[in-house]
Amino acid sequence: MSNHRHFIIHKPYGYLSQFVYELKRNKKLLGELHDFPEGTMAIGRLDEDSEGLLLLTTDGMMSEIVRSKKVTKEYYVQVDGVMHQEAINELEQGVLIGFKGTKYKTKPCRSFILDTIPDFPERGKKIRDERHGPTSWISITINEGKFRQVRKMTAAVGFPTLRLVRVRVGNVFLNKLRSGEVQEIESFNV
Repeated sequence: MSNHRHFIIHKPYGYLSQFVYELKRNKKLLGELHDFPEGTMAIGRLDEDSEGLLLLTTDGMMSEIVRSKKVTKEYYVQVDGVMHQEAINELEQGVLIGFKGTKYKTKPCRSFILDTIPDFPERGKKIRDERHGPTSWISITINEGKFRQVRKMTAAVGFPTLRLVRVRVGNVFLNKLRSGEVQEIESFNV
């Protein structure tokens, strides 16, 4: 029987996916949302502007398993403009993005246009309104995770990301967790 503990959290907009921040700027950290046990670490990251499902554990080996390319991550992405099937096809085949000063072609992924707007709570910082033009929601499922990859992918096909919410990691779903809510779970069945 393992003494390790596992958590899922709906990371809110404006928080860093970490517990310690060495730079002098004042940033919101995960430890402000819940009293996690010592040694808890985030598995993967969501940047400060991204929201959604984040897995946390005290088990470093579990972190390695979840971050492997065998585990898919699904994101719902609000983009600027009316997304069309040609751009979805490009995303699915892989697009060129900048990564560490060079061009990188993303691996094939699964993507589709969402029929309905996801039922997420209003974001802490307003994105914009209809006066600035139409937006679309799409799903992107990847099994890699380069720095700001999904944002770079949508921009590469002409649709900049306005809002990004991770909804699934492997078989673990965000479901109805509210923004900032933490749930302790038995284990990750990814």
